[in-house]
Amino acid sequence: MAASEVKAVLDFLRKNGLVTAESALRDDVVERGDLCSFLFPDAAASPRWSPPPPLRLLRSAPDEAGAGTSTSSSSSDAFLSMTSPSTSELMNPYGFWPAPAEAAEDSSSDMEFGTAREYNNDSDIFSNVFWYDEPLLSSTGSPLGIPGEDPFFMTIEAEESFGRPDAPLCDCCAGSGNDHMEMPEKELQVLSSSELVTDLFENCDSGSDTRSNCNRNGCTDNGFASNFDEGKSRKESELLSLQPEINHDRTGDAYDEEFEVFDLRIIHRKNRTGFEENKDLPIVLNSVLAGRYYITEYLGSAAFSKVIQAHDLLTGIDVCLKIIKNDKDFFDQSLDEIKLLKFVNKHDPADERHILRLYDYFYHQEHLFIVCELLRANLYEFQKYNQDFGREQYFNLPRLQIITRQCLEALEYLHHLGVIHCDLKPENILIKSYSRCEIKIIDLGSSCFHTDNLCLYVQSRSYRAPEVILGLPYDEKIDIWSIGCIVAELYSGEVLFPNDTLVMSLARMIGMIGRIDTEMLEMGRETHKYFTDDYELYHINEETNQVECINPEKSSLEHHLGNSDNEFIEFVKYLLEINPQKRPTAREALLHPWLSYKYE
Repeated sequence: MAASEVKAVLDFLRKNGLVTAESALRDDVVERGDLCSFLFPDAAASPRWSPPPPLRLLRSAPDEAGAGTSTSSSSSDAFLSMTSPSTSELMNPYGFWPAPAEAAEDSSSDMEFGTAREYNNDSDIFSNVFWYDEPLLSSTGSPLGIPGEDPFFMTIEAEESFGRPDAPLCDCCAGSGNDHMEMPEKELQVLSSSELVTDLFENCDSGSDTRSNCNRNGCTDNGFASNFDEGKSRKESELLSLQPEINHDRTGDAYDEEFEVFDLRIIHRKNRTGFEENKDLPIVLNSVLAGRYYITEYLGSAAFSKVIQAHDLLTGIDVCLKIIKNDKDFFDQSLDEIKLLKFVNKHDPADERHILRLYDYFYHQEHLFIVCELLRANLYEFQKYNQDFGREQYFNLPRLQIITRQCLEALEYLHHLGVIHCDLKPENILIKSYSRCEIKIIDLGSSCFHTDNLCLYVQSRSYRAPEVILGLPYDEKIDIWSIGCIVAELYSGEVLFPNDTLVMSLARMIGMIGRIDTEMLEMGRETHKYFTDDYELYHINEETNQVECINPEKSSLEHHLGNSDNEFIEFVKYLLEINPQKRPTAREALLHPWLSYKYE
């Protein structure tokens, strides 16, 4: 660029009050030196000025995070988040937003363990005061971050308290009498950077009186041109021309009430593609996953996931990693689980509702990872272990009373939020503490909201409510039915409705609890699969291919449970009401006398 053109640019920046951009361009010219003698004869005679080093992200020290020894940050095996800057990525000195003074700390861009969760200056979990109050301990036992703060999620109040980005304002714009720079808080949260600049131009230019007042006072400190005259610059015109493309036809917060966004971090090795040799992720003990999670134990597998125990090298705590199989349907379902866990955790900042806590989630090696708190065995495995080794029965009535109350409290909370769990079973209730008899409900992958298009096939077969089997509309009462089945199974040691054909499950329900209301049979979309036109149970004999009627065998809950505690028997019957309209809610079930009975 010719010296005259550079001088014209500098004059334009100075004339329009863009002091920061003018200074940056001037320093750049002085640094290069080729035009310095022509434009700035005084500067050419002075010693060469060196610019400060570019700003980078703050390096996480492994020793302070309990990581112990770490590999070199320059190693080719280091992992980076997709949002992490490379070493060559510099701050743009000519941008509208000047860098804040506190961002100029010495740091490194190679974040050895900052991959699965990004810790930038705006959302550092160790400095964020909005997190839930439970102190984290490093591997040395020292607390990480602010005592009494959970670094993993936000409360509702904290989330709503986040305001718009702080734009430096002049005295006239920051005063209480001039609010032309104010924008709706939630509007700014969903705008891109170009939309933000556009909206601010429009708001600054909305009133001639305010604009002239800003011009008189020399409003230049915020980095925007103060001379908003009739002839706007071409750049301003281009920005304003984008206005029709921005969704301004929404009213108030209607857009935010309908949509929400959460980021999914993608972690991959440097200078490599994301394609893997096969769809199965190898689990190697004593290896580090995604540059952060040290694998310590393989816990098991389910239909669409594997579960491992790992040590978080960043926070120094043990966590559970759920690795979703490389399948589109499984991936989509797990995204729903992440969304629901974030939702229910946010509304329970004190962790009082007995629901699994979500810590992190990311995408790595073509697999979705969900990181959550590490719990003990599930109720099914623990009971089977006690039975196989002849241990004393753990689920006696006093302990069962405590566990049932916690399950109902969790369901009351979920149902209050409009969430139906849809897959309650002993495998999805994990023990948090054996001695204190504390549990937590997990696996919200099949859960849904009342407002969703409800799926016809939900719940594991042995814990499936009769209205679901018959194809009736259902609600949160199906979770109450599942709890009744679980309580009976834990006490007796046997599944109440074995995993047989659905028609045999219906036969066992009718024989043990009572007949199904005719109205339910008439309205059920699936009734014809199990009942004749006269509402008699039938099935097709596989050997003869003949239709055979089924006469349900008479039984009773008292016989199955082998217990004479009337309060306990009545409580289980209360939960296992076949008609969902008569079945209690979680709140009503918590008021049952058995839950308040004092055992010696």
